Amino acid sequence: MPTQLLTLTFDHSLNTSVQVGDIAYYSPTSTVAGSGFSTVTTGNIIKIGVINGINNSIGSYSITIVYDSNNITPPGSGDYIMFEKDKRVNSSSLIGYYADINFVNYSTDKIELFSVGSEVSPSSN
Repeated sequence: MPTQLLTLTFDHSLNTSVQVGDIAYYSPTSTVAGSGFSTVTTGNIIKIGVINGINNSIGSYSITIVYDSNNITPPGSGDYIMFEKDKRVNSSSLIGYYADINFVNYSTDKIELFSVGSEVSPSSN
């Protein structure tokens, strides 16, 4: 499998969640008549490869991807680029993060606490 590096350059800053090790995909787009908008062609998502370099400096936005040059046609300039986190790395329990909550009632009146909730999601950092 001959692998090559593919560098994709963007006009705007990259998503803050993208990181080395993520998997890059693309989908061809089609223009909606009379609107000037492009839409992703459904059912035609193509895996490019693993991201191994990111440049998100002001004025210079690009990602470098390792891909199989025999099996992948690189995306065109109008194609929609997306990425996915590696589930083996980003789906474990939280490690090293915690919350310490202290509820204090400064009122002299009776107060009832009906519910306390939290939401935890895997971090990409």
